[in-house]
Amino acid sequence: MSQALLKVTNLKKAYGAIQAVGGVSFEVMPGEIFGVIGPNGSGKTTMFNSVLGQITPNEGSIELKGRNITGLSPLELSRRGVGRTFQTLQVFGKMTVRDNLIVAAQEHKGTMLSRIFAPGDSGLGAKADALIDQFRIRHVANSLAGTLSYGQQKLVDIAMAFMAEPDLVLLDEPCAGVNPSLVGGISSLLKELNQNPKFGRQSSFVVIEHNMDFVMALCHRIMVMVEGRVLAIGTPAEIRANKQVLDAYLGN
Repeated sequence: MSQALLKVTNLKKAYGAIQAVGGVSFEVMPGEIFGVIGPNGSGKTTMFNSVLGQITPNEGSIELKGRNITGLSPLELSRRGVGRTFQTLQVFGKMTVRDNLIVAAQEHKGTMLSRIFAPGDSGLGAKADALIDQFRIRHVANSLAGTLSYGQQKLVDIAMAFMAEPDLVLLDEPCAGVNPSLVGGISSLLKELNQNPKFGRQSSFVVIEHNMDFVMALCHRIMVMVEGRVLAIGTPAEIRANKQVLDAYLGN
């Protein structure tokens, strides 16, 4: 069996007397789409932000490709191959779609001095154009991101996370606020990036999402969290058949 890309061991985070995450452990394998579900208050976001370096856990360890990354900053994690999207949009509304993608990867392009003397697009134009085509947003590539519909901005936001060719992308509710007609398109894009990358390295994903149909159709395995702990980890079929999960979250 290949080495886990991401390994989280006994992760704990408390706020005073409140145990937000109480000993969570899981692994994400190379090329895997790993879903995280659970009711509000189950600790998903705290776990997510601990992995991403936005908060420091009280206990436990986080490893990326066998190396301890616990407590590293989001910038350092980005340089090590971790990308992310947020629940709220993080696009630059007064920049074009193409420039949004270029800016998202500039930090990874050489040194500060080399970027000063680089072409206007920092040598990233071809990569941005490839993602623009892959995300099917060529018709708005030169439009200001702030003028796009929410769904189009969501696509730009997700595309930005892939500009640095990450090994691991953490997606925080990629379907939140999106028109239902676009949800299937987002799922297809993520599958395409996971299975048949057109450039760069194949990415693994960790996806937090409340849309159960989306999660069940997209993810290879799913972790269910309840009250800061792991209730179950399994394939979509195993999660659907798990009585504890049905009782605690999905209903019958």
